[in-house]
Amino acid sequence: METLVRFAEGLGRFSARFVPSAFAIAVLLTLLTMALAMGWVGASPPVVLDAWGGGFWELLTFSMQMALVMFTGYLLALTAPVKALLEKVASLPKSPRSATALMAAVSMALAYFNWGLSLVASAMLVRFIARRRPDVDYRLLVACAYFGLGATWHAGLSASAPLLVATPGHFLEKQLGVIPIDRTLFSAFNVGLTLAAVALLTALAWALHPSPERTVRVEPAVLEKLGDFVPPEKPKGRLSPAEWLDHAWLLNTVFGVLGLAWFARHLWLNGGWKALNLNVVNFTFLTLAVLLHGTPARLLKASEEAASVLHGIVLQFPLYAGIYGIFKATGLTDRIGELFVSLSTQQTFPAIVYLYSGVVNYFVPSGGSKWAIEAPYLLDAAGRLGVAPEKVVLAYAWGDMATDLIQPFWALPLLAVARLEFKDILGFLLVAFLAYLPLVTLGFFLFG
Repeated sequence: METLVRFAEGLGRFSARFVPSAFAIAVLLTLLTMALAMGWVGASPPVVLDAWGGGFWELLTFSMQMALVMFTGYLLALTAPVKALLEKVASLPKSPRSATALMAAVSMALAYFNWGLSLVASAMLVRFIARRRPDVDYRLLVACAYFGLGATWHAGLSASAPLLVATPGHFLEKQLGVIPIDRTLFSAFNVGLTLAAVALLTALAWALHPSPERTVRVEPAVLEKLGDFVPPEKPKGRLSPAEWLDHAWLLNTVFGVLGLAWFARHLWLNGGWKALNLNVVNFTFLTLAVLLHGTPARLLKASEEAASVLHGIVLQFPLYAGIYGIFKATGLTDRIGELFVSLSTQQTFPAIVYLYSGVVNYFVPSGGSKWAIEAPYLLDAAGRLGVAPEKVVLAYAWGDMATDLIQPFWALPLLAVARLEFKDILGFLLVAFLAYLPLVTLGFFLFG
């Protein structure tokens, strides 16, 4: 284990020195795409420039959908009922090993429902468990809190690509139509692979806990610095009508009841759970957050905190939309599609897409924006090989989240709360990645 930790620290130093910011990577990918369109396809510079600028705003709806996934999940994590539930869960482990196993299982379960919820609620659960189990290895506990982002989120109810293609009006609808989630997320293959991955990583979290003499414990002072969400206080004395409305349960309750009624009616009229899509999922999580925060004042205070993590999506998605515009308008999609066809067979294509998507995700850690870049040529190649589009969607989704385990971008909110650096947890995450990768790769070879 010590050798692995030293290797992980070296990898962390390499990444810190040579892997630039996500914005810098987006600009470099834009330049690379422009060069490929001109040098490989033969598009003229004015055509490439027009395609880039014209594509910038083609994914505004999708960008807002992705922002709301993060925003609504974060809002829900800050509610009092979620906090109380997490404190109850934190009291369950009876040993350090059971604490890390429970942390892994909860992180993956939360990410299945909403990856934004998992990031925030898992960070909260780390704090609660560490306070109750000071004998747990703190590095491993934080690493396990990140398992959901690498194992279940893109197979679950906030999955970017599967939910997008299930949403009427999505940007690929003319090419694909609408693919309901009973063919992707709720397929026997996806459910079975998700359960296998959860079982593997939960068992690994239990097995990885160091012996007591090698355990790294958290300092009590660190735990004291991990802040809680503090709701606004109700003003004292006689309240004005406006103050009464802001601190009363009335409006949130009415909104929540109406929202839940619409959700139930939507499922009833549209075939049950297969009617879920990005818009329905975001609407439902927003409804739950409004209802559970109780008052407008508390909801608005939580919204300020939740909005603070959206800057990456707002800044980067237009750049990836520009790249998408170049692919669509210059014929670059056809060229890369031909390359994939030459390297694949109908049997191997899903596994190749899975591995390829994982490699690209390390440099473009955004499942939504990356789908806009990859989808056109992957689906083109799938059509030529006779591979069902839902297989491509799932292979992309699983590949996209695989390298999240060893990519620090989405771990930053968790690490900020835990007061650790990515190199502190990378050794454990690398072991999880090396165990998880063969399992899922084999699954997609068989899926082909």
